[in-house]
Amino acid sequence: MAKKVITFGEIMLRLAPEGYYRFVQAENFGATYGGGEANVAVSLANYGFDAKFVTKLPKHEIGQAAVNSLRKYGVDTTDIVRGGDRVGIYFLEKGASQRPSKVIYDRAGSSIATATTADFDWKKIFDGADWFHFTGITPALNDEVANICLEACKAAKEAGLTISCDLNYRNKLWSKEKAGQVMGEICKYVDVCIANEEDAADVFGIKAANTDVTTGTVNHEGYKDVAKQLADRFGFQKVAITLRESLSANDNNWSAMLYDGNDYYFSKKYKMHIVDRVGGGDSFGGGLICACLNGYDAQATIEFAVAASCLKHSIEGDFNMVSMDEVAKLAGGDGSGRVQR
Repeated sequence: MAKKVITFGEIMLRLAPEGYYRFVQAENFGATYGGGEANVAVSLANYGFDAKFVTKLPKHEIGQAAVNSLRKYGVDTTDIVRGGDRVGIYFLEKGASQRPSKVIYDRAGSSIATATTADFDWKKIFDGADWFHFTGITPALNDEVANICLEACKAAKEAGLTISCDLNYRNKLWSKEKAGQVMGEICKYVDVCIANEEDAADVFGIKAANTDVTTGTVNHEGYKDVAKQLADRFGFQKVAITLRESLSANDNNWSAMLYDGNDYYFSKKYKMHIVDRVGGGDSFGGGLICACLNGYDAQATIEFAVAASCLKHSIEGDFNMVSMDEVAKLAGGDGSGRVQR
């Protein structure tokens, strides 16, 4: 029987100009759906897990379209609460060369932001589940949603689930001070912490020495110290840190590190030419959860997670549309990109 994973957060309507058009040039916007925890659920469904996404969405057709976008990939949507008036929107302008991508949010007053702790029966939702995942984006929405996340973590812990959190700091949603305060309480219940080059510094003031994300400089020893400080402060069983060396909007070097409380494991490094980087971190989280639930050793776990997220950067949209076999092939060393026939 497939392992069961629950994710909780906001799914949004993504509106993006065609290709590399700027917002001010665009006459048409392509519509897709995505969001941190929803993206993880789709990845895990594609890997054969019983993946359930929990949120609150309006009853109207746009809300239903968001639900359908998950159902088509096999995600369980039965515990999505219906209510409120709107689906959150984000606009994406894809960067190119030295011009960065831009995101503009239009999510104030979305259905999930109107949710209350009474909307979710976590004991029922977690029945038979093995893992619970959320990101730091969700408690950033407002104090009530932060309380929902905290209640979910307490219920998941009581039910014996493994809990993972991607810190995912967003400065357009809350301040560093507020993030540190709220996430500091929630992270007491977390077993597996996922972060990137900046999250630990922004949320908890833990910085990697001799590292500058704007110049693409990554210091492995500094990240070892960051991971150990995070684990020591919160008791995390595992800390995974993605290491993005941004050469331009189109070209990044991509790798990661996993700390298991004893040793540090670094993945191979991929030189990526990016098609769409939104959802890259979520695909890493999905790969990490998949590898952990399949009992991979630490080195194989970090290799699988990085390979999964590397492939996501080649795929349009938020969702990582890859199979276990495709990820395993890249993790095993076949990154040639040769035509398969």
